Amino acid sequence: MPEEVLFESESRRSREEIAAYLRTVADSLDAGTAITLRRGDESTTLDPPARPTFEVKAEREGPAEGPGELSVEFELEWDEDAGAEGADAELEIE
Repeated sequence: MPEEVLFESESRRSREEIAAYLRTVADSLDAGTAITLRRGDESTTLDPPARPTFEVKAEREGPAEGPGELSVEFELEWDEDAGAEGADAELEIE
């Protein structure tokens, strides 16, 4: 299935700035409102359903021996034409 990037932003931010972005997304999810991503004149608005799929992934890229790059990704995913329902094992983030 082809992928179309609707919006993309990558920049180095402080931990506090990142936390503020995540809080804004969390507040929108709590309120059941759409999430708007904006940078300059570019923007996109997404309205997650009540039960989207939530993916959390931690990765390490680089050589097996020696330093690499670590990342943590949080992803919400849903079908445009129907909200995805499902029950999986409980996620814990500490």
